[in-house]
Amino acid sequence: MTSKQEFIEKLRNSSLRPTKQRINICEVLFNRDKTFHFTINDLFNLIKDKTGEKVSLATVYNTVHAFHKKGYLKEIPINSNQTYFDTNVTDHHHFFDVKEEKLIDLKNEDVGPIEIQKSIPGKKIKSVEVLVKLED
Repeated sequence: MTSKQEFIEKLRNSSLRPTKQRINICEVLFNRDKTFHFTINDLFNLIKDKTGEKVSLATVYNTVHAFHKKGYLKEIPINSNQTYFDTNVTDHHHFFDVKEEKLIDLKNEDVGPIEIQKSIPGKKIKSVEVLVKLED
């Protein structure tokens, strides 16, 4: 479990003022045992349901993007209009269930070696992460 003081620290490290609404966002995001995958709308609705507190969608959006920029969250684009975020910021792969609209972790050891045949001059590969889309 993460403490309120740790939430305040994360917020300040992300250049955000630790308001009651932002601390509630932190609690929903980081006060859990397992990885959490979410869209901004999912998080917005979960905060309303879980805390009963009023929070604006803009506050959720800005907080999530500040946490992503600071490295506390990983962004996973599914397509041009659907983005998920992940509280597990390590390099790892995902399944995406198209029907359920659910992101599921896939361990690195469950994916064989990946060979990239092309290179971009002046650039090096930072990481390779696979997104496997599933349907019925």
